[in-house]
Amino acid sequence: MGTVAGLRTRRYHGLLVVAAPGAASRRLGLAALDPVVRIGDRAVRLGTDEWAGGVVDPGGFVFEDAYRVHGPGWEPGGDWYRGVYARDEAARGLNPVEDLWAAGRFTAELAPGEAMEVTAAADDGAPPRAHRLVADARRRARKLARQAGATDPVARGLAVAADQFVMGTPTGPSAVAGYPWFGEWSRDLMTSFEGLFLTTGRHAEAREVLLRAGATVSEGMLANTADTGTLEYNTADAALWFLHAIGRYVTVTGDLDLAATLAAPMDEVLTRHRHGTRYGIAADPADGLLTQGKPGFALTWMDARIDGRPVTERQGKAVEINALWVSGLATTAELFDRLGRPHDWTSAAARAADSLRRRFPRPDGDGLHDVVDGPFGDDATVRPNQLLALSLPHAPLADPRVVAVCRRELLTSLGLRSLAPDAPGYEPRHRGGPAQRDRAYHQGTVWPWLIGPFVDAALRVGADTEGVLDGLELHLAEWGLGSVSETADAAAPHTATGCPFQAWSVAELLRARTRLTADRPA
Repeated sequence: MGTVAGLRTRRYHGLLVVAAPGAASRRLGLAALDPVVRIGDRAVRLGTDEWAGGVVDPGGFVFEDAYRVHGPGWEPGGDWYRGVYARDEAARGLNPVEDLWAAGRFTAELAPGEAMEVTAAADDGAPPRAHRLVADARRRARKLARQAGATDPVARGLAVAADQFVMGTPTGPSAVAGYPWFGEWSRDLMTSFEGLFLTTGRHAEAREVLLRAGATVSEGMLANTADTGTLEYNTADAALWFLHAIGRYVTVTGDLDLAATLAAPMDEVLTRHRHGTRYGIAADPADGLLTQGKPGFALTWMDARIDGRPVTERQGKAVEINALWVSGLATTAELFDRLGRPHDWTSAAARAADSLRRRFPRPDGDGLHDVVDGPFGDDATVRPNQLLALSLPHAPLADPRVVAVCRRELLTSLGLRSLAPDAPGYEPRHRGGPAQRDRAYHQGTVWPWLIGPFVDAALRVGADTEGVLDGLELHLAEWGLGSVSETADAAAPHTATGCPFQAWSVAELLRARTRLTADRPA
């Protein structure tokens, strides 16, 4: 991970980043190589480093016709390079200065056309040659593209980008939520599931992902993450996305046996949500809608907190949670009918759907409330969460006004804003220190993953989708190369922020693009 120029602008940048046991446990093993080419008496320094005093030296990024060399010829060294500076860390309000150990140097005499190779590895065995690693990676990329049915360069690149998040664990395959700092998050995994595993033709791994997740259900919930060192059951939607993922898997593969195997955890999810589980998550007996929340906690995907207080207060009946609830009830009912398994979820789905249609529309008819029946009343703020009430397979609504308001207020070239610009608390930039960035995280900041629900909702109501993915396709070459960032500024020009490589951003672009291509007339 690094920059095209070779300049390390984050402390995460390096040529060898080791993933130790634990999805988010990563160590920087090799920060950089500083190549020097000697041609006669002339020395050309190809490396680029920035120092705490503001000096950039060497400046390898400005030599005409600069190139990279790789090779052996090891000579041990032993010097500290003090005060290496990472400008992006400074911009993010974090410590930007570190010291790096220069362990030695590689030297070789090259004739024109020759190359020397350097391979870095984290294990004790002899690493393969660098050219073989590159050749193997190219072969894998071609295989991934064929498996995904990718027929154009963007689709082939997205298949490779999706593969970068898939990982193995001692209990089966899973996915990293984002690089460089996220590990495995069940909400991100289940939201990304269709794009990462089904759209790319990885059906066997998809099955194992669902079986592994089903074995971890506790009180009807999935653990959100173990990145902090312990399992955290603090999400109101991960288990509902899990039900959605099962439904999509069976639809795509026809593997009804998987649904039979997971019938008990599916039933547990719905039963515990109906009668009540952690953090006040329960169906309201009055209308069958799902309420959630507890002071000091942020249980939806808009989960940023500052000093223990949610930035985006969404306690109550959140629109996307209830869209997922309706869809989860209907999906389970449909699968249980096919399995011949007794249940009473059909009527629960119909009742919740009817309550959503009646309760969530705004008085002016311009879209849906974001939250109803919360501690502060109903929230009519324009947010993208309402799209899920149209985008899911068992969506209860097909109102074109929802798509229209989201297009007008939220749609950008890189995804959808998390809050309309004229709303109180809107933040145009996702910049500054941790608290400042958390304040903006869901208060306007653009999220590329939301393009998937937007496309689904638009297709459902027959709205125009021409060009909605163009900006994201261009983005593949401007930030995390070949991938899609976690977030972007709400204000133009929508500069990318957050993780340069984010699983659900890639997954939903890939899924939406595949769907639009399939729906496009020949």
